[in-house]
Amino acid sequence: MNKAHERCGSEGWRRLVREVILPWALGDVDLGDEVLEVGPGYGATTDVLGATMPRVTAVEIDEALAAMLTARFADNPRVRIVVGDATRMPFEDDRFSGAACFTMLHHVPTDELQDRLFAEVARVLRPGAALVASDAIASDELEAHHVGDTYHPIDPATLPARLAAAGFTDVEVRTSSQGWAATARAR
Repeated sequence: MNKAHERCGSEGWRRLVREVILPWALGDVDLGDEVLEVGPGYGATTDVLGATMPRVTAVEIDEALAAMLTARFADNPRVRIVVGDATRMPFEDDRFSGAACFTMLHHVPTDELQDRLFAEVARVLRPGAALVASDAIASDELEAHHVGDTYHPIDPATLPARLAAAGFTDVEVRTSSQGWAATARAR
């Protein structure tokens, strides 16, 4: 991520995630007792999940961010940070009771890799387990914020078909002026 993303580690961003994004995206979805977080970045979502869920395993591809998160959550036995690529996760099938993926999918550079990520999440979720994902709606302003960085936003209208092809059912997608949220169940 480029230097502008340091804002994602700020208290203002953490408050937005805690008070607006997560409540809107999660609603009343139960993620269970063994939650997978894909792409925690600076850990704003991990803060909330790690304080409210019995166990969270967060997979982060960026080694420096993963090291920072490992140190930050060292005293929280409910949170485990794993350095890894979410398109090829080192977990057995049907391991997790739920999955969360917030404000990071636009950093996955192609539709093919995004779809592979969705399929991997479906593989490691127990049958019937929920995926909750959200991200921003594409805009010129966000594109400008990503200069020198990956910016490949998802059109929310494509999510039902893409998630179904990846192994999900009961796909629901909601949008607002700022973003989209999707929930789906692993087959």
